[in-house]
Amino acid sequence: MTHTIFPTRPPGTGGLSRRRLLALGPGALAASGLAMGGWTAPAFAQSGTTPARLDRIVVAGWSKPITEVTPLLVDADKGFYRAQGLALEFVPGAGGGDAIRNILGGQADVAFTDPGSLFAALDKGEKLRAIFDIYPQNVFNVVALKGSGIHKPADLRGKRIGVYSLASGTRQNLLVLLHQAGLTERDVTLVVTGVLNFAPLMQGQVDATAATDTGLLVGRRRGLGEVNVIEVGQSLPVSSDLYVVREDTYQQKKDLLRRFLRAWRDAAAWMIAQPEEAARLAVTRAIDGSDPALNLEIIRLRNASSVSPLTQRLGLGAMDVASLQKAADVYRRVGLIERPLRMADVVAGDLLPGR
Repeated sequence: MTHTIFPTRPPGTGGLSRRRLLALGPGALAASGLAMGGWTAPAFAQSGTTPARLDRIVVAGWSKPITEVTPLLVDADKGFYRAQGLALEFVPGAGGGDAIRNILGGQADVAFTDPGSLFAALDKGEKLRAIFDIYPQNVFNVVALKGSGIHKPADLRGKRIGVYSLASGTRQNLLVLLHQAGLTERDVTLVVTGVLNFAPLMQGQVDATAATDTGLLVGRRRGLGEVNVIEVGQSLPVSSDLYVVREDTYQQKKDLLRRFLRAWRDAAAWMIAQPEEAARLAVTRAIDGSDPALNLEIIRLRNASSVSPLTQRLGLGAMDVASLQKAADVYRRVGLIERPLRMADVVAGDLLPGR
């Protein structure tokens, strides 16, 4: 196995991330309970009144401040976090592993990370809790050009495959696909392309790229052409991203975390109900947001990945313990982690809004 590193393209010039090319229609919005008529802005967003005291909370991201994390970027405009008495800060990263390291190192309170990075940290003995399911849909994929001959995981043997970083969910999900085809990381060459960078595939520097739905969307918008797509969710239907905290943070800062999750819930619900406004605000708040039409497509994809049959019954953020357990078992079975994990002991649903 070889690791190669490409320089990351400047903001707005590369691919993005994620899956699910189904925009939310009115029926899906109504089923989620977040249609326009069913959602109202929190008190601050309506009145413009700032609470007297703001408590600092720091979120460690898997990415830079990009369009798909718009709910974390628009507090100056919408006030969702200030309405909960919070001063929100965002620490960028290059993959879910970075987000985990930032909470373990004390640089952040909450990690915006993928299940694979969570499993890897738990396997090393870290004490962590999952407190909110951000994207219950698996949006990861592997993309190859139409004429590459790559149609299924077994076809990846001996190929150069791009990943956002070695600490990213793109790598973790790729390894799951490889193992299910009887392959390991040693059977391919991993090429670190950087987050938001779909160019190496377009330029022939890699044979395939492990990416996500929005990465594929942006690549197509920038001339990618016809491709074959292997969707990881077909073989591993598990969440793409979760909010994760250290055990001591969970025990000692429950009020702070509850307020944060309420604010995120309100911001995510607003983005579902008002995607056009979110796309306009991303122009000035996201580093890749210069094109409002593209922003809107990205936001619709992310809205679609935010809901599931479970969230339609229980509300945004509801966590599927059984699905996470099955994914953890798969990771152990294919050798990505060594220890058996009991996800019922990791998932904490008591901080969810409405609980």
